[in-house]
Amino acid sequence: MRTFWQLVLANARDIARDKMSLFWFLLFPVLFILLFGFIFSNEGTPTYDVGIVYESGNPLTEGLVKGAGAVPVFKIHVGDRGSEIQALRKGKRSVVVEAPSQSFAAMTGSGDPLKVHVYYNETEPTARQVLVPVVEQILNEAERQITGRPKVFDVVAEPVQSMDLRMVDFLLSGILAMALMQLGLFGAMRAVSLRERKVLKSLGATPLRRGLLLVSEVVVRMGMALIQTFLIVLIGYVVFHVKILGSWLVLLGAVLLGALTFVSMGYMLAAFPRTEEAGIGLVQVVQFPMMFLSGIFFPVEIMPSFLRPVVNAMPLSYLADLLRQIMVAAPPEYSMATDIAVLGGWAVVSFLVAARFWRWE
Repeated sequence: MRTFWQLVLANARDIARDKMSLFWFLLFPVLFILLFGFIFSNEGTPTYDVGIVYESGNPLTEGLVKGAGAVPVFKIHVGDRGSEIQALRKGKRSVVVEAPSQSFAAMTGSGDPLKVHVYYNETEPTARQVLVPVVEQILNEAERQITGRPKVFDVVAEPVQSMDLRMVDFLLSGILAMALMQLGLFGAMRAVSLRERKVLKSLGATPLRRGLLLVSEVVVRMGMALIQTFLIVLIGYVVFHVKILGSWLVLLGAVLLGALTFVSMGYMLAAFPRTEEAGIGLVQVVQFPMMFLSGIFFPVEIMPSFLRPVVNAMPLSYLADLLRQIMVAAPPEYSMATDIAVLGGWAVVSFLVAARFWRWE
C-alpha cells in the first residue's frame, strides 16, 4: 500500500510539472465559467412564455389568444390548467392566464365582469409589475373589439411559488460536466505517452505491478475532479451568486460518478492508438460533438428533433442533467435514476472494453 501511495504522489507531481495539463484541467474550466457567466448574467431583450387555458369556440377568449400572440416578447402555450400551472412551478412559464369557460351569450347577458385568473411567479417582480398589466390591456382590447362593453373581464392576479433559473445557473453545472469530461478523456492520454516511450513495457521487468500505475493515475484524476468542482462552484457562488440547492453529499457522489465514467472512457480510447498524437486526435473526435450536442451550453429542447437520438446516446447529456438537478434544481430532461444508470452503464462498458483491448507495449 505504501508503494501505491508513492505512485499516486509521483503521478501528482508529474502532472503538476506539466503546465499545459494544469491549464486544460483546472484553469480552462475556470475561464469558461467566467467568460460565459459574465455574458449571460446580464439579460438582453427578454422573452416570456405565457400559458393560456381556455375553451375553443369562445370569441372573447380566442381574441385573448390572438392578442397575446401579437405581443413580440410573448411565446404562447395553450394547454390544460394542470399542466400549465405545473410548467409555471417549474419555471417554464412566466404567467398562466385561465380564461372563463362561459359562452358568449352568458357573457353579454350578465352585468358582472367575468374573473380571469392570471397566475404568476411571486418571486419575479417583472411578472406582477409588467406582465399582468399587459394581460389586462389585451383583455380590454379584446372586449372592445367584440362587444363594445366598458368592462367584461376582471383580472385576478394570483402568485404561484416557482423556481427562478438564470442562464448562469444553467451554465455552471454544464461547465462542470465539461470539465469532468475533459479531465477523463484527455487525462488518459498520458498512458498512451508512457506506452509510446516504452515506460509501461519497462515496468514489466520490475517487481512493481504495472496495473498499480494506472490505478494511481485514476486516484489522482478523482482528486483533480474534486478540485475542479471546488473551484467552479466557488466562482459560481462568489462571482455570480449561484446557490447550491441540493445535497453536497449527493453532488460529491455525482461528481465522482461522472469523473469515473469519463476516466473509464478515456482509458478505453487510450487502448487503441499507438502514439499520443493519434490518441489526442481520437479523443477530439469523441469530445467535440459532446461539447455542443449534450446541452451543456443551451437546452436540448431547441435542437432539431433528428438530433435527439444522438443527444440521448451521449453520457455528457446525462451528467449535465444530473448535476443541474442537484445543483440548481433545474427541470429534468431525464430522471435521476436514468442519469445514474446511464453513466454507470457507460463506466462499466468502457472499463470492460479497455481491459479487453489494453496493450502495455
